[in-house]
Amino acid sequence: MKELTLPLTKEQIKNLHAGGSVLISGTILTARDCAHKRITEYISEGKPLPFEIKGAMIYYAGPCPAKPGMASGSCGPTTSARMDSFAPTLLDLGLAGMIGKGEMCEEVANALKRNTAVYFAAIGGAGALYGSAIKKSECIAFPDLLSEAVYRLEVEKIPAVVAMDCHGGNIYR
Repeated sequence: MKELTLPLTKEQIKNLHAGGSVLISGTILTARDCAHKRITEYISEGKPLPFEIKGAMIYYAGPCPAKPGMASGSCGPTTSARMDSFAPTLLDLGLAGMIGKGEMCEEVANALKRNTAVYFAAIGGAGALYGSAIKKSECIAFPDLLSEAVYRLEVEKIPAVVAMDCHGGNIYR
């Protein structure tokens, strides 16, 4: 199992291949459907984003409230295909990759290749495990979206599989 510390360089991404198991540590952003819609509205209106997209890793999740002594509650992945229409634009703006659940479309696969980026599959049903790997959580954009707001998470060793790589590899095909 390969241990990765974010942010990833293009060289690190080139060394990842579909099917490989990883443990991810570092800073990730959360964003689900509503946040993606808002992000693309900002982009189309020429407004600056309230966070840096270049080099970022977006986890398709919405953290649950934290219990006492915890940085976050459960934080399992949501279905990635719901972000298919948004992902290519964000990848073209420099997003390094995404973490989510399930297959993404061919346009996303092409954008991963074009931008030397990666898509990791998280384990569905393991929200408590992912929540326990979160060491710090901060809402950084769109608080009105509640659990669908954008959070910056500091994570330690979250397990994932390289689902779609920058070489065209795809565990779903």
